[in-house]
Amino acid sequence: MTVETQKETLGFQTEVKQLLNLMIHSLYSNKEIFLRELISNASDAEDKLRFAALKDDSLYEDDPELKIRLDYDSENNTVTLSDNGIGMSREDVIQNLGTIARSGTAEFLKQLSGDEKKDSKLIGQFGVGFYSSFIVADAVEVYTRRAGAPVEEGVHWESTGDGEFSIENVDLDERGTRIVLHLKDEAKEFADGFRLRNLVKKYSDHISFPVVMKSESGEEGEKGEDETVNDATALWTLSRSEIKDEEYKEFYKHISHDFEDPLTWSHNKVEGKLDYTSLLYIPGRAPFDLYNRDAPRGLKLYVQRVFIMDDAEQFLPLYLRFTKGVIDSNDLSLNISREILQNDSTVDSIRTAVTKRVLDMLSKLARKEPEQYQQFWNEFGTVIKEGPAEDFSNREKIGSLLRFASTHTGEETQNVSLDDYIARMKEGQNKIYYITADNFMAAKSSPHLEVFRKKGVEVLILTDRIDEWMMGYLTEYDGKQFQDVARGDLDLGDVETEEDKKHKEEAAEEHKDLLERIKTALGDRVQEVRVTNRLTDSPACLVVADYDMGAQMKKIMEAAGQKVPDSKPIFEINVDHPLVQRLEQEQGEERFGELSAVLLDQATLASGEQLPDPGAYVSRLNRLLLELAN
Repeated sequence: MTVETQKETLGFQTEVKQLLNLMIHSLYSNKEIFLRELISNASDAEDKLRFAALKDDSLYEDDPELKIRLDYDSENNTVTLSDNGIGMSREDVIQNLGTIARSGTAEFLKQLSGDEKKDSKLIGQFGVGFYSSFIVADAVEVYTRRAGAPVEEGVHWESTGDGEFSIENVDLDERGTRIVLHLKDEAKEFADGFRLRNLVKKYSDHISFPVVMKSESGEEGEKGEDETVNDATALWTLSRSEIKDEEYKEFYKHISHDFEDPLTWSHNKVEGKLDYTSLLYIPGRAPFDLYNRDAPRGLKLYVQRVFIMDDAEQFLPLYLRFTKGVIDSNDLSLNISREILQNDSTVDSIRTAVTKRVLDMLSKLARKEPEQYQQFWNEFGTVIKEGPAEDFSNREKIGSLLRFASTHTGEETQNVSLDDYIARMKEGQNKIYYITADNFMAAKSSPHLEVFRKKGVEVLILTDRIDEWMMGYLTEYDGKQFQDVARGDLDLGDVETEEDKKHKEEAAEEHKDLLERIKTALGDRVQEVRVTNRLTDSPACLVVADYDMGAQMKKIMEAAGQKVPDSKPIFEINVDHPLVQRLEQEQGEERFGELSAVLLDQATLASGEQLPDPGAYVSRLNRLLLELAN
């Protein structure tokens, strides 16, 4: 007997231990979901066998009728779920039942707070599948054999959820997987035919494989015979009029392993040049690995009702990676692979149509259910902001979906659309103004907004890390150009009166000597000194040149270890401010230099940036304070 076939006792991966601990202490108030999760896994195993058998039909082992069987034993207090799907080898069992084989596990566990209510939502997003057995069972046994493997390569896995599991090889005549749940005393209710039938109808009616139970009919000759409990019809193949909202919601939970209802969905059959059916869902909550761009994502792909792959990411751009659903095509070949999908013109056409469909769903949600759309935006807004760069052809559509904080509301919540902004534009205003900053308070109190407050012009406040990068691609919306209020020459259009423009020109000419003096004093710390039309209350501000990189973008590049191009700011001064007027009267060049440097440092701090030499700033300020005190 080899070591391979002996009984081994192994420990769960640390993450599983933590998860089981939460499970066993009855995290869910809704215990019955264990059955949905197990049937969903069994359905996936059947799908995988059917796909593998396209290339090798000997995997069916003379049993081509795929089904899921549900049995119970009320005397021994057990529930048994069997499938004749793909099954598992010994290595598969250790990998799948001893670890959580999904990226981002560590991130997920960091977010577990110990607060049962919050944690249950997290686990709901995580989709823990098999481990939900331990909500109702104090011991679980799994018998499994991979399709095509010899009878003696069956595996028996067993655990009481206490941190360890045992595994040994056994002879199994039938391929597939059989899970035996030894129910806890408080879960005896599930060892009942009527209760199990109701749960199958409630949660798994849409599973496209028959879920079979022994008949309990009182009529003679029928009792004990097999009967199919669910409809066993692929939900997306039915017409919309035949499907209830509840069925749509349950199907979403089956494919996404989410425990919450979706926000909205769209079910469409396309015939003509292309022949495919799509059923797409927008989730209500972001999964914990949303920002891990390598995490599994994509739609379930079927070809002529045959399951092909789980995460077909070729049908949607990356910025819509939160979308869940099914694509069933009649045009693709059954032996398609991920590589072929990359270069298939049919896939490109479906992708274009499905992308448009998702954007239309979101537009409709924003129009008809603004509160629900706001919920969506709070969860997925940052991902949508990747859109303008990734999907040039739909830029206008994506623009209409964006939401921003704004000086109009004065609140941090991003709830102002570009259409709202345009509707409120001042007469003579022809640009959409925005400001980027590290945080909302820094942006809201920025000196760059002073002239906009005075003129009553609304400014969008952008504080997400992705914002400055996004605005590099979102140059206009509805024919209106965007302008960063802290970049280049400020063009206020007709909002600025002729008198304002004349005053600026005259001031620049009148104070020419002062500007040159400040430039000489500050040397290469600034690239230019000029009179401002931005300020009403502050003495000075910093402006980024038209083609230079903004502060937010510099920080992102530096954090990623990228070399940042060296650039100097433009220093704008408010010649009507008493401090600047006092500076102009200063005769001593040393003191003039000190005051100019203090003004520059203050402008740097007001723009939310850090000083290159904070110590020097403090020393200068202290010297000036002492002089004033004396």
